[in-house]
Amino acid sequence: MFKQKSIVRIELAVIAAILAGTSLYTSEVLGKTQASPQKLVDEVWQILDKNYVDSNFNHQDWKAIRQQYLSRSYSSKKEAYGAIQEMVSKLGDRYTEFYDPQEFKALNSDISGNLSGVGLELAENEKTKALTVVAPIEGTPAFKAGILPGDLIVQINGQITQGMKIEDAVKRIVGPVGTEVVLTIKRGSQSQTFKLTRANIAIHPVTYNTQTTAAGKIGYIRLPEFTQTAPAQMHRAIEALEKQQVQGYVLDLRSDPGGLLDASLQIASMWLKQGAIVSLVNRDRVKDSYNASGHPLTNKPLVILVDKGSASASEILSGALQDDNRATLVGTRTFGKGLVQAVEPLDDGSGLKLTIAKYYTPKGRDINHVGIAPDITVELSEAQQKALVENRTLGTLADPQYASAVADLGKLIQSGANACEFAG
Repeated sequence: MFKQKSIVRIELAVIAAILAGTSLYTSEVLGKTQASPQKLVDEVWQILDKNYVDSNFNHQDWKAIRQQYLSRSYSSKKEAYGAIQEMVSKLGDRYTEFYDPQEFKALNSDISGNLSGVGLELAENEKTKALTVVAPIEGTPAFKAGILPGDLIVQINGQITQGMKIEDAVKRIVGPVGTEVVLTIKRGSQSQTFKLTRANIAIHPVTYNTQTTAAGKIGYIRLPEFTQTAPAQMHRAIEALEKQQVQGYVLDLRSDPGGLLDASLQIASMWLKQGAIVSLVNRDRVKDSYNASGHPLTNKPLVILVDKGSASASEILSGALQDDNRATLVGTRTFGKGLVQAVEPLDDGSGLKLTIAKYYTPKGRDINHVGIAPDITVELSEAQQKALVENRTLGTLADPQYASAVADLGKLIQSGANACEFAG
């Protein structure tokens, strides 16, 4: 398995605020980088050969594939990039992708929380291959326009997306700030057209406030993505709310497509006193377990809001807290992303993202393609979702899922659940 360097992403593919579903884990560059196009092709093959999660390589003769691509002559890096993308596609893994230098730069911008585009996280439906919205990023052009999780993008600027690779879709959606892109969305049996103006997208991972309810004074925390700055911001939010003497918390992970593994581990440790958070298993069945640090910031009752847009790092956090009986989950079943990807930077500025492991919750649950079922299911209709966005009433008592979370939190506060003298 890779040695961890600094970036592990547990999310759904990520390019310039518009990507799909992936778990990322960045590593140190393996071996000596070679500058020639042919050597670049071989370097990518070697990385996959040593680390890809499926040792059968999608039932491909992986050594024969190496010979096939090394026997070609490449007159330019562009030709090599095309060959690498072709080679990678043989794995049949939507989460394993090669990025040319421009795309890789955009990926790194997303990881650091500096994005440009329209603000969509996309995935390819594994069965239908349809280009599907995992979640719009809060406050972005796509979010403000009313695009919802589960929407299908059927056309981009009039170009039909059926059969289109997700990286090609991303290239069509991104563009200079201030320019427009037209997306045709299918929602159920209805089609809608959205003309969106591309923008710089600043992700503010954590927002919070206090609310006085029948349950008492509670802290509401909204986490839209697990970026590099999210743990520090979460730490400040909890500390501030503790000083205001809240009696319990609602943590909103709805439409949070994930992000950095390290961010999810740090944030989980802010709520968990001890125990496992997640385990990763590679192709050799080597298991890496990650445990809470033992220094939580609060022990007060906690309810987490989740929905079908909650994926990867969101599922790691919510799954760990549910398994530990530390939190009640309210909302709808989560996305179901249980794979981990590593990001391998290459010397010429390009990069490779490859699936290296599966992850399991503390109780050994494999949530890939299944998701996490909430303890209390509260469905929202399309009209309700649209109204909450348009009226800016997410996280208020006009929000049925939030109202249910507050009601359950009130019961936890009254019963003293999860309450013991805090020694952290």
